[in-house]
Amino acid sequence: MPPILEVRDLHVHYYTLRGVVRAVDGVSFTLEPGEVLGVAGESGCGKSTLAWALLRLVPPPGRIAKGEIIIDGEDIVGMSEDEVRSRIRWQKISMIFQGAMNALNPVYRVWEQIAEPLIVHRGMTKEQAYNRVIEVLEMVGLGEDVAQRYPHELSGGQKQRVVIAMALALDPPILIADEPTTALDTIIQAQILNLLKDLKHKLGMSIIFISHDLSVIAELADKIAVMYAGKIVEYGPSEQIYNNPQHPYTRALLRAIPRLHGPKEKLAYIPGQPPDLRRPPPGCRFAPRCPQAMPVCHEHEPPYFEVGDNHYAMCWLHRGKSERRTLA
Repeated sequence: MPPILEVRDLHVHYYTLRGVVRAVDGVSFTLEPGEVLGVAGESGCGKSTLAWALLRLVPPPGRIAKGEIIIDGEDIVGMSEDEVRSRIRWQKISMIFQGAMNALNPVYRVWEQIAEPLIVHRGMTKEQAYNRVIEVLEMVGLGEDVAQRYPHELSGGQKQRVVIAMALALDPPILIADEPTTALDTIIQAQILNLLKDLKHKLGMSIIFISHDLSVIAELADKIAVMYAGKIVEYGPSEQIYNNPQHPYTRALLRAIPRLHGPKEKLAYIPGQPPDLRRPPPGCRFAPRCPQAMPVCHEHEPPYFEVGDNHYAMCWLHRGKSERRTLA
């Protein structure tokens, strides 16, 4: 079965007065039907820009400079905005936005906000749309009473569930969840993660789950892409990434996760700052912060080395293993 989503050599740039910011710089990956891909990395590494690009919603002054985004066999990069809006966005790929309050209009009731794409894209009457709204709200564990409320009348967890319901309204096969548990307490985070697990199993959805927290991604992901400075530096099955990380950046991220078991140790941190993406350093972009950096790391950008079964790391430590220029 072909991938439901294939991204090939994607470049997204922001054209500012102070220079071109290469927020996503040559990213490639595939997403299979029913699969969850976790995208991890520090703030500013390009995770959210990647998500916006997949929906063709990169805000100005940004734009897709190069690459292909193939959804259900069609490259959407070359499509007109009208075609993407009418055929692709929300129908084939939708998104749970980061920060539920920013995604909800405070002056409209919940049902009106969820019903709008049903009326516009599916031609439903208000009554038909309302019935569908109740279905998707029940799907995310909310009752009909929530449909008549305004966003300010809901708790943080309820708002997040409403945003998930909005993303599910048109039955898209691909769902992007951009840090859906940010700013929620631990109990609500667990409820949202369990909800996404249920949706994956019940609906067979393919999910791209974006987070800076690898411990949260571990709950859901089948595969993981670790991003740093606009590039995927390690990519592979989640079990291999967690049990046998092959890039120094991935290892550093994992060492920064608090452990519930084992001896108590001071949490590790990554010294230094991510590079300025207007002027990224030559060679490996993590080299200035890497404790294992060699002279070649500062001079030449590494290719992807195959370090396991469908497991790749962009690191010169693996010289001598088979190489690939991209992951697609």
